[in-house]
Amino acid sequence: MLLKAIITEKSMREAQNKRYTFGVTPAATKSGIKRTVEKMFGVKVLRVHTLRSGGKKKAIVQINSQQSIDLWKRD
Repeated sequence: MLLKAIITEKSMREAQNKRYTFGVTPAATKSGIKRTVEKMFGVKVLRVHTLRSGGKKKAIVQINSQQSIDLWKRD
């Protein structure tokens, strides 16, 4: 469902406001994206916005202001 985090200057500015951008599969639903992000990162998702452009889809996920996602974390 989540393909990758989108790292751009704009997305990094948005991350300061607790909004993170991810590339997602075209068939992904908002509720599915919410569940996946909550499970993968252990955060509370407040809102999910999706955008389609050129056959690609991305999701902007807003999380609780007391939490954060480490996009650079490696397992």
